[in-house]
Amino acid sequence: MGITPVKTPVVIKKMFPNYIWDMPVKRKSLYLTFDDGPTPDITDWILQTLDKFNAKATFFCIGNNVSNHPELFKHMVTSNHSFGNHTHNHMKGWKTKTKDYIDNIHLCETTFKSCLPKPESPDIQNVSLQKQRTETTSLFRPPYGKMKSKQSKHILNMGYKIVMWDVLSFDWDQQTPKEVCLNHVITKATEGSIIVFHDSIKASKNMTYALPRVLEHFSEKGFRFEAI
Repeated sequence: MGITPVKTPVVIKKMFPNYIWDMPVKRKSLYLTFDDGPTPDITDWILQTLDKFNAKATFFCIGNNVSNHPELFKHMVTSNHSFGNHTHNHMKGWKTKTKDYIDNIHLCETTFKSCLPKPESPDIQNVSLQKQRTETTSLFRPPYGKMKSKQSKHILNMGYKIVMWDVLSFDWDQQTPKEVCLNHVITKATEGSIIVFHDSIKASKNMTYALPRVLEHFSEKGFRFEAI
C-alpha cells in the first residue's frame, strides 16, 4: 500500500469526481471535520474550543458512539454544527459485504433519528435552524476513506453526499509529532479545504495541540470556519 498523502492529489480527486474533496471557493473559508465521535470530554473540549473562535465544523459520527452518548450528540447538533454518517460500527468497507455495509449505514441513520432533539426543543434558539438541526444527515464519510465501488454507488443512490478531504492532519498517528500535525494543516490548507481531525482518544494528544493553533492562525488571516 502507498503512503497516504497529507494533501489529496488533484489526480485522485479527478479519479473520483462524485466525491466531495473540497468546497467551492466563495470567500476565505475552511471546513474542519472530526471523525469517530462523539467521545466524552474530547468532543466537549472541541465544542468549547470552536465556540471561542465562533467556528463551525462537521462531525462524522459513529452510530454506536451516538447511541452511547446521546446528550453529547444533541449538544453538538444544538450548537449548530453539522454531522455526517460514519457507519454504526466504523466498518471497513473493503472487507465487508456490500449488504452488511449498507445495513450498518442504515443502523447509524436510525440511531441519529432516535437521538436528535425534537423540533420544539428549547435548546434550539434559532427558529430558522430548527428544521435543519432536527432532521438527519445527507453526508457520509467512509471509515478509513475506503470502500468498494459497488458500495459507493449504492450510497450515492441513497441520496448521500460522500465527503472526503483535501488535508489530513494525521492526528491519529502516534508516530507523528503534534507540531507536525499542526504544520500539515497550516502549510497545506487553502480556501475551501476540507480538513480532517478526530475526536477520539487515540488522536486527542495531537488534536488538542493542533486545533486551537489552527483556529488562531487562520482566524488572524481573516478565514472563517464553516460547517459543510
